[in-house]
Amino acid sequence: MENLNGYMDVNDWRLLYAMGTIILSPLYWNVIGRLEMKTKFFTSIFGSNYIGCYFIGLTILMLGFHRDYRFYDLIEAQPKSDFLDQESFKFIGTALMVVGTILVLTSYWRLGFTGTFLGDYFGILLEERVTTFPFNIFDNPMYIGSTSNFLGLALRSASPCGIIMSGFVYLVYWIGLLLEEPYTEEIYRQKNEKLT
Repeated sequence: MENLNGYMDVNDWRLLYAMGTIILSPLYWNVIGRLEMKTKFFTSIFGSNYIGCYFIGLTILMLGFHRDYRFYDLIEAQPKSDFLDQESFKFIGTALMVVGTILVLTSYWRLGFTGTFLGDYFGILLEERVTTFPFNIFDNPMYIGSTSNFLGLALRSASPCGIIMSGFVYLVYWIGLLLEEPYTEEIYRQKNEKLT
């Protein structure tokens, strides 16, 4: 067992598994979104862009639940830090999870199911860009909220590995956004051109 100063077991199979599930989610929705946008593959299979979007949305949810479980399983199996095992860190972790959950849920509430789960790639576009809370504070509140939840759980669990993995989540989301944002902007640019 290789430990990084006793704080992280880098040979734990759960580490690579969790990293894989963290990478898979944004990779999946970026690839699937582009496939649908360019070929209408799922719309043709299901005979409806809405049914296709709901099906893909459910698969994204399942991947997300699996990713969350793998993250939790990893940090429970990894070494704990006595320094982090204090009430103040547990309080900060809880606060991060509350804020993260608020950001995720209010984002979902504003966007709806199809707005959250690739509706724009299926041709299901919102009337206009959402600019109310939490989008008036953050450009990508779901990603920030999700990362905040992971970090909060890591702090509550006194897990140095969880903190490092939360940074990894942030990095993967950031890379995903580099792929996603220009594509989404192009979709809405095309919509606006059709309206004018």
